[in-house]
Amino acid sequence: MALSNEVAENAEVGRKGILDAAAQLFGRQGYGAVSLRMIAESAGIKAGSIYYHFASKDAIITEILDAGIQAVHDEVRDRLAALDADAPARDVLRAVIHGHLGALLEHGDYTSANVRIFGQVPPAVRDANLPVRRAYENFLDDLLSDLQTQGAIRGDINLPRFRLMLFGALNATLEWFDPQKGDAEGLADDYADMFLNGILNRDGEKI
Repeated sequence: MALSNEVAENAEVGRKGILDAAAQLFGRQGYGAVSLRMIAESAGIKAGSIYYHFASKDAIITEILDAGIQAVHDEVRDRLAALDADAPARDVLRAVIHGHLGALLEHGDYTSANVRIFGQVPPAVRDANLPVRRAYENFLDDLLSDLQTQGAIRGDINLPRFRLMLFGALNATLEWFDPQKGDAEGLADDYADMFLNGILNRDGEKI
């Protein structure tokens, strides 16, 4: 009877319920502090029920890391697909910034876990996540390279470093920006303006 109760309980919560609970815990407490028992308690199920869906804690965090990156990649790709084929580089880069930041904040628990604990997880988990992570990085590197080849981005700009700087600035918003209290689209506009236009007056004055 106990086993059938666990099955019914597990069926009600499902994989997504377990992942949602785990993503919130990992994002807030880090990788090492979270146990399968804590995940089960947060999801409202018995600890043994988790094994109907996941073989281990590492299997859960691997899926969370993949989902966090994929959500950002998909949103950026969708924003770019909505542009006209001949959209200027300024609009392309704005779409990237809006898509990346929007996905970060919309999928907060998953993206927060991804940003905050990637360096904490075992090497095997990092290795398992690398294909999804590299796919997004390569997608943006190819996009930026095309814009540079077209002359829209200065030829002396180190594109991998620019991407890292952009990711760092956008990802850091998870530490301080509350989408319930602020305007995420306005924040994306501000970031786009600063990245695309710079912060210095162009009146010839030397700083």
